[in-house]
Parts: sequence; C-alpha cells; structure tokens
Amino acid sequence: MSPATQTPAPARVPSLRALFVVSMIDVLGFGVLIPLVPYMAHRFGAGPSVTTAILGSYSLCQLLAAPLWGRLSDRYGRRPILMSSLLGACLSYVILGVADSLWMLLAARMLAGFMAGNLAAAFAYASDVSTPATRAKSMGMVGAAIGIGFMLGMPIGGVLAGNQAQSANFLWPAVASATLSLFALALVKFRLPESRVRQAETAPTPSEREGPLTLLRQRPRLLLLASAALLVTTAQGILESIFALWALNRFGAGPRTVGFALFGAALVAVVMQGGLVRVLVPRIGERALAQAGIASYIVGLLLVALAGDSLMAAALGLLFCGGGMGAFSPSVSALASRQSHGGNRGAVMGTYQAATSLARVIGPFVAGPVYAFWGSNSPFIAAACITVPAILLIRRAEPTG
Repeated sequence: MSPATQTPAPARVPSLRALFVVSMIDVLGFGVLIPLVPYMAHRFGAGPSVTTAILGSYSLCQLLAAPLWGRLSDRYGRRPILMSSLLGACLSYVILGVADSLWMLLAARMLAGFMAGNLAAAFAYASDVSTPATRAKSMGMVGAAIGIGFMLGMPIGGVLAGNQAQSANFLWPAVASATLSLFALALVKFRLPESRVRQAETAPTPSEREGPLTLLRQRPRLLLLASAALLVTTAQGILESIFALWALNRFGAGPRTVGFALFGAALVAVVMQGGLVRVLVPRIGERALAQAGIASYIVGLLLVALAGDSLMAAALGLLFCGGGMGAFSPSVSALASRQSHGGNRGAVMGTYQAATSLARVIGPFVAGPVYAFWGSNSPFIAAACITVPAILLIRRAEPTG
C-alpha cells in the first residue's frame, strides 16, 4: 500500500449511502453470532464463564486493532482498510463454519474481532464527508447501519440455526456471513470513493503520531467522553453476553427465541439512530440526548432484572435499553469527533472506538462470574450500577467545535 494522494472530495450523499450498506453488512456477521455462540460453546462443553470469555475475546482483538486500523486509514486511506478487514472477516466465518472444537470457535472469534477494528475507519469516513453541522447526522447514519446489521443478524442467525440447542445448525449462518462480507468487499471496491484527502509529500505531524494514551491526556474532553462510552458499553456487553444463558435457564429459550428478542431491542435502537436523532439533536443538543439515553438504558436493565417469570417485562426492558443506546451512541460519537482535526480524525475515532472495544472485553468477562456467583439477575443489576456515573461524565464534557 502507498499513502493516499490528494483526490477530489467525494459526493457526500452517495458516499454515505454506500458506507451505510458496507457498515451494515460488516456488523451483520457479529449480530448473527450473538444468539449462537453460547449454544456453540455449550455443545463443546463450555460453562458460563468460558462462554462469555469467548464472546469477550472478539472484543479483545477489536480493542487491539481499532487504533491500528484508524491510524492506517489516516495514512493510506479509508478504502484499503475497509477492504482488507472485510476479507479477513470472511476468512473468520469460514473457520467458524468448519469449527468442531472450542479452540476453533475461539480462533474464529478472535480473527473476526481483529478485523472488526475497521469500524474506526468507517466512522472516520463519515466524519470526512460531513460538515460540523451535519456530523451528528452522519455519525447517526453509521450507527444506524451498525444497528441494522446487528439487528438483522440476530434473527437471521436464529432462523438458520433453529430453536433447539442440541441440534442447532451453525454452518449456514457462517456461510451467509461469509457471502455477505464478499458482497460488501465488492461494494467498497466499485462504489465507495476514497474520502481521505491528503498530500502524498506531507510528512505526518506530531499529532498524527500521537498514541491513544497521549490523545486522551492532551484532550480531557475526549477522555471524559471515552470514559462514559466505556461504562455504558460495559453494561451493554454484560447484557448481550449473558442474555442468551439467562433466557435459556429462565424460559428454556433457544437460539431463534433469543435472536428475535434481541432483534426487538436493536430495532428500537435503529429507529432512534436513523430518524429520531436528527430531530432531537437540533432541539436539545447531543449532550442532553446522550444523558437521556443513559437514563433509558438504566431503566431497561432494571426492568430485565426485576422481570421474574414475565417475558413481557423482560421484553419491555430490552426496548428501553435499545432506545437508550440508540440515543447515546451517535451523540457521543459526534462529540468525540469534535476533539479532532482532519489530520488525526482516524486516530481520534480509533481511540474512542478502543474505549468501547475495551468495554466489550470487560462486560463478558464480568458477566459470567457474576452470573455464576450471585445469581441470574445480578449481571443486570451490576450493569445498571456501572452505567450511572456516565451521566456525570457527559455533563462535564462540554461539546466543542
């Protein structure tokens, strides 16, 4: 690869539309496996703590890769990074489809996580083709695409696998995900113009060489925003990683039931990100919307924890969680992007994405032991407690730019 050279600015609307589809398909594979991995691990003899650790391994690799992908996208352009990561994701699905042991399952999830670090490049692309006035809208579109991929992946995975834990088919979900990744790769190749405009002869500035910790030290507001995202996403990681086991033990639910239950929460998040955010941000601002989203997420977690044997109460709690995350994610992403300039936007968004990736590591590794030692409802209560301080962090992080 060679550094990106100066090119004409791409047409914003077509670029965002293509990016929307690419991001949606990219996350689809992750969504497909949310209701399936616990059942795959169970088939290979894993307990709750090991099962959630496998889910966490995906995010651990994403954490390590996100700053790298963001920095490479600043240097070489967004398209090469998106294409490389999609090809790697396709390979991970092939490994998953032929997995016949816990180690192969773990290897597939780790490779997929490393390749998922390209989300930093996707957010940087959206920021490249946006103005300050439209940045929240563009971030919301990418967030909505991620939400749609996550949303569609769960019922697709559940339907393809079936609803019986012992006889679930895991090959067809893997084949579907690999095929879609190849389609997205072709879409980037032929339909997504490069957004990164940079002089080939321009040497990287010191700010472009800043590491994640340096960026956080020098940008206190970015540190506050990343910390808030860390807390909220940790709670989300707890919910997502333990919900299938909780539903299996509480209601005897299989992959299909879990997939459609999580589909409802994701649908609410997508509606919020794709439509309501653009209406609410001009009226109340990104900071207030992010705080409202946190409050909604806390209410949802408590409803799930207190649901007892009521499936309707649990479903209502998931809807509150979906709406809260749909309001929080694009608002805080937009605030974080304002802590950058054109030359280091990928690095800044990669650092922010690393915070959410770290949270997705912490959440699953916490969820399993908490579930095992303190009971089935305790992970949701713990997640609600973790989320509360995020409201104060957002309050302190005044928007800039």
